[in-house]
Amino acid sequence: MDKRTQNRLMSIVALLLILTGATVGSPAYAAPEDPFEPVNRVVFGFNDALDTWLLRPTAVVYHALLPTFAENGVRNFFGNIGEVRNAVHNGLQGKIGGTVQSTERFLINSTVGLGGLFDVASKIGIPVQREDLGQTLGVWGLKSGPYLVLPLVGPSSVRDGLGVVVDPLLSPMLQVPMESPPRLGFALLAGVQVRADLLAAESLLMGDAYSQYRQIYLSKREYDVYDGVLAGDAFLDEGDDFSDDEGVFVDEAF
Repeated sequence: MDKRTQNRLMSIVALLLILTGATVGSPAYAAPEDPFEPVNRVVFGFNDALDTWLLRPTAVVYHALLPTFAENGVRNFFGNIGEVRNAVHNGLQGKIGGTVQSTERFLINSTVGLGGLFDVASKIGIPVQREDLGQTLGVWGLKSGPYLVLPLVGPSSVRDGLGVVVDPLLSPMLQVPMESPPRLGFALLAGVQVRADLLAAESLLMGDAYSQYRQIYLSKREYDVYDGVLAGDAFLDEGDDFSDDEGVFVDEAF
């Protein structure tokens, strides 16, 4: 681990620890899972303004210019990079079958799929088994902790926030120097593709967007940790489709 990455990790871990021990409260905010809501709303406002003036317009143009097969290729490429993370975290959770499938997907798509541009593994019946650090810590019994909205990243939690730093260290893209144009280009391309994939879901949001994002995020993360097998108010039934279509996240590009 280079010194810059180590310093980045230490800084964010320290921030998360400070947030965990802080006491931010206001009678206007009553959600027990969101004690930092006043601060989170400020960060949410910043992210929303950045999205309104830069990210969304870029994604709209990108989606309009690129043909569907090209977007699929970009999505598949970054999804394939994430299979390394999936294999590691499936193993850490004791899911040997998931580790084998993630490894198979990476090898097949990296070769027959031309570097991951084509998702051959899915076509032959090997599905994505997406896992990350937050899910691993959750399986190990660590609670999510307070809800957080991180600058640029968006919805997270104290537990999941650690994955924002640690999981990119599992990416093959780590072999590319951080200062190099290709690495920056890949990171920007991944971010634009993720934002373009969210365009179709914008019409589903009504009312207070902040509260809706929080509810959706926390519910989905509980679903992810327990693989959707628990039934109840906070969980979905096994038959419900509440998973990522391709399991693509921006951190896979770093």
